[in-house]
Amino acid sequence: MTQPPSTIPAIRTIAMPADTNPAGDIFGGWLMAQMDLAAGNAATLRARGRAATVAVEAMHFLSPVMVGDEVSLYTQIIHVGRSSMKISVEAWRRGRESHRMAKVTDAIFTFVAIGEDRKPRPIPQDEPW
Repeated sequence: MTQPPSTIPAIRTIAMPADTNPAGDIFGGWLMAQMDLAAGNAATLRARGRAATVAVEAMHFLSPVMVGDEVSLYTQIIHVGRSSMKISVEAWRRGRESHRMAKVTDAIFTFVAIGEDRKPRPIPQDEPW
């Protein structure tokens, strides 16, 4: 059994009935939105200000999320450039009555730090990532 990252999740949420398609499965778009929120949180903190999603790559859906599952989203900054950064996001599910977790998807999100003028700005480079 694979284990989730040992870090604290960026976001933890519960999949609800409103998040399902007509077949009763959780929408992939809902899961992607949760992942974008988690990555955006990490990007804003690292950029020390506003950051915008500019790309998502290599998204893999590994197993389904069911209504009532707890979904934990883990982030890791894997690259910081002058104004952009890449953030790895993993989503893990846990059934409501179990301690067992399973990875459901992962992806790489690219963010650009933006200023008040809504144009790219440099990311502070004075701290490790």
